[in-house]
Amino acid sequence: MIDRITITGISGHGFHGVLESERATGQVFVIDLVVETDIAAAAATDDLHKTVDYSAVALAVHEVIVGPPVNLIETLAERIAHMVLAQWPVDAVEVTVHKPDAPIAVPFTSVSVQIRRERS
Repeated sequence: MIDRITITGISGHGFHGVLESERATGQVFVIDLVVETDIAAAAATDDLHKTVDYSAVALAVHEVIVGPPVNLIETLAERIAHMVLAQWPVDAVEVTVHKPDAPIAVPFTSVSVQIRRERS
């Protein structure tokens, strides 16, 4: 059985991007995150320590968003995935990075990259 914990819409002002203007002024990035982990023990005991503390995960993801800049949202997604796998006992993580203010010359809602990484 695969249990999933989902956090949608973690946002922060970051300075990621290839263009100099993106690095100078920054923009909002929005992250959707899904972690796969066995929550049976937590559910049976009603004990936070036996599951993933999604508040702590959200804070850590936010720190990556507002942290050192990268050129590509692909790299940002990879950093977040590796951080979550390193810090929490999850089997897999799915990360979607939305860049709603990307420098695109036509009307659009958001550009996004989605990755899934599993514990080795």
